[in-house]
Amino acid sequence: MKFIHTADIHLDSPLNGLSAYPDAPTEQLRSATRDAFSALVARAIEEAVDFMVIAGDLYDGSWRDYNTGIFFCREMGHLKRAGIPVYVLFGNHDAESEMTKKLELPDNVHTFSANKPQTFKIEDLAVALHGQSFKQRDITSNLVTGYPPPIAGYFNIGVLHTALEGYATHATYAPCTINELQAKGYQYWALGHVHEFEQWSGATTIVFPGNLQGRNVRERGRRGAVLCSVDEVGDVVVERIFIDILRWEQLTIDATDCDTLEDVVRKIGQGLEALLDTDGEVPRAARISVTGKTKAHGELFGLEAQLRQEVLAQIAGIGNERLWLEKVRIETQPKVDAAKLHERNDAFTDLQAILNEAATDGDFNEALRAVLAPFAAKAPLDLQPLVPLIEQIRKGDLKELIDDVAPGLLAHLAQAE
Repeated sequence: MKFIHTADIHLDSPLNGLSAYPDAPTEQLRSATRDAFSALVARAIEEAVDFMVIAGDLYDGSWRDYNTGIFFCREMGHLKRAGIPVYVLFGNHDAESEMTKKLELPDNVHTFSANKPQTFKIEDLAVALHGQSFKQRDITSNLVTGYPPPIAGYFNIGVLHTALEGYATHATYAPCTINELQAKGYQYWALGHVHEFEQWSGATTIVFPGNLQGRNVRERGRRGAVLCSVDEVGDVVVERIFIDILRWEQLTIDATDCDTLEDVVRKIGQGLEALLDTDGEVPRAARISVTGKTKAHGELFGLEAQLRQEVLAQIAGIGNERLWLEKVRIETQPKVDAAKLHERNDAFTDLQAILNEAATDGDFNEALRAVLAPFAAKAPLDLQPLVPLIEQIRKGDLKELIDDVAPGLLAHLAQAE
């Protein structure tokens, strides 16, 4: 038999911070979660799978309107006509308490109860699926202990939305351990909640499929679901299937050997072309970080906006229908040794001393905050949580900003000299 295991679809998830990027493919980004799910349904029909498992966070919280639910019903209708049942467990984002709107689902869709563990049997395949949906968002107890023992003679699948152990970047909902899952005696655990693919093999196969579609630059690289094939003796082969409609990438450019801004731009262009050489049909959204101790550091100082335009010109030449620039970050360091500048005992030495004192000078910090306050006030609401500097301006805590600017300013002046 074959089945598809997916999780963390987050249908119609809002995309924060887009107002910061006027050239963003907004409509493509907004429809990406739907388009990816439609592609998964089409793949399920093409593969003629026996069933599909959705291990939590199908939705991203209560719908803004009923269109999200109507879209899901339509996709489930496609699977119904193909004779494919679907088993849905609700996680922290679509917990019973989170969903204020609901629709009657097609009868090929089976949802796990939030009150206690529930078992669905597929008699002709001798498959038993065990699971419990979240009743409220913050389930912090171990749900595995309440799951029933495996049914003899059946292929037992545990469906669970969990942080598991060791995933500090995810909220610790329904925590449990690998050993506990193995000890349950099921043949397969279909997990959700962690957005990265992970697999453990043994007597029990345990899988996080990762999320179906990356929604921001923190969810980088290929995304999708897993196609599981089970032979007559119950051995499982797990195949990753990549469904993402738009892929987020981190491109790091080492500018150590660059002398000028033009050298950096040229190297970025080469990096972007190499990025598209791998699976180039999938559009990419790239964040570029320029690093290294470089002679170009002084020339790059304060030129993020210009560098972005230069990179956009490179992308236009490559073919911007396949590539979008999310952000350029300048993280270079000067080749000029700050200690040697200090030894010069001239105007550079005086400037360095002034900058060192400025970071802790209350009057200077307040004057700087007053200059920057209008900028912070004009920042769009959806952008503010993504830019720590805005909160620092509001609090008047600008030491980090001054510490960041000082080395670049010194390097820029030294190079100009």
